[in-house]
Amino acid sequence: MPAPKKTARRALLVASAVVSSLALTTPLSHAAPKPSPSTSPSATPPADMSTVGGERLGQAGTQVNLASGVPVLPKDLTARSWVIADAESGDVLAAHNAHWRLPPASTMKMLFADTVLPKFPKSVEHKVVPSDLADVGSGSSMVGIKEGETYSVHDLWLGVFLRSGNDAVHVLSKMNGGIDNTVREMNEHAEELQALDTTAVSPDGYDAPNQVSSAYDLTLIARSGLQKKDFREYCSTVTAKFPGSTTKKKGKSVRESFEIQNTNRLLAGDSDIPVYQGIAGVKNGNTTNAGATFTGVAERNGKVLLVTVMNPEKSEHNEVYKETARLFDWGFKAAGKVQPVGELVPPKSAAQASAQPGANDSGEAGGTGDGKKSSKSAVGASAASGSTGIGVALGITGGALVLLAAGAFLINRRWPLPDLVRRRGRS
Repeated sequence: MPAPKKTARRALLVASAVVSSLALTTPLSHAAPKPSPSTSPSATPPADMSTVGGERLGQAGTQVNLASGVPVLPKDLTARSWVIADAESGDVLAAHNAHWRLPPASTMKMLFADTVLPKFPKSVEHKVVPSDLADVGSGSSMVGIKEGETYSVHDLWLGVFLRSGNDAVHVLSKMNGGIDNTVREMNEHAEELQALDTTAVSPDGYDAPNQVSSAYDLTLIARSGLQKKDFREYCSTVTAKFPGSTTKKKGKSVRESFEIQNTNRLLAGDSDIPVYQGIAGVKNGNTTNAGATFTGVAERNGKVLLVTVMNPEKSEHNEVYKETARLFDWGFKAAGKVQPVGELVPPKSAAQASAQPGANDSGEAGGTGDGKKSSKSAVGASAASGSTGIGVALGITGGALVLLAAGAFLINRRWPLPDLVRRRGRS
């Protein structure tokens, strides 16, 4: 992009950010009332939805500015709610019932990770006791944690992101002062992010009355999480070795291990869906109450997009990923052509905070610790297989990590996804 256009774009971002920061003083005017406890979502979106990010995002139905040169949205979308946004600028390119509060399933784990992940170095180890797993919900997705065994924090986060293990979430929550404390911190963090549609009741997204989020909020939360180095690493990891049980062999204690694979089908692929070109995470979920939910991030030709899809009505296998892929396809064609219908707002503190030169913004968990050699990021997995259409490493352009300066949410750094993800062709 020529320099004059970059300057103009930056000016627009600053102006938009300043307007957003002014709105932070009156967040209640943008937020619809919190829903009353319920066990299942309504069939239609409520008339009174939040307008955080823009008035049109509070309207029911599909919001998009079609004009000459803008591709038509896919016609076969059945999700109750979805959002597609530019991850770097924060522009919402199109949306459908963006602020409809719905059960999030395991996409709630993104908020859990964004809240808890920075607290413990990867190398910290924890021996699991029965109370750590006592309140894991019946029928939960599990990575296979065993009582009496010791796991590193790195192991536990692999279990959270790859297998969506509620057992790993509960162990980390107990390390973090307990379930109640963790849920309280998650709700406080959601409020700071202006994810005002979100109420966490359990840290793992297990179905619970009044546990809700929205496609807008999940996109906002993913954007925050992806600014953390470890978050990016875990959500882009395809396969890893996970510690198993300790057994005796020839008089010696031997710790077994087994392979786990990411349940994000756009990242790992499946029989009826290929790996999506440029995919780099983020998190999927599925429960009886929530249906299928998914937030993904992908890059093509220097453009980074976020897509969230909640509860497709069509019951076809992997439908949530298929609808997400179609929205990604549209977004990459429409980016730079379509006028946004809203924006992903900055955190509340952005209006008051100032830049911190030299601050550690790597987002590493606890700021220390090395990853296990046995885990494979998308780069490692692709390179090892030699059969997944490997291209050159992603070249992310534009800004993504943020500096908070003079009340404006300025995006002026690269998003370092290339160290973890390679382009992978769709086959």
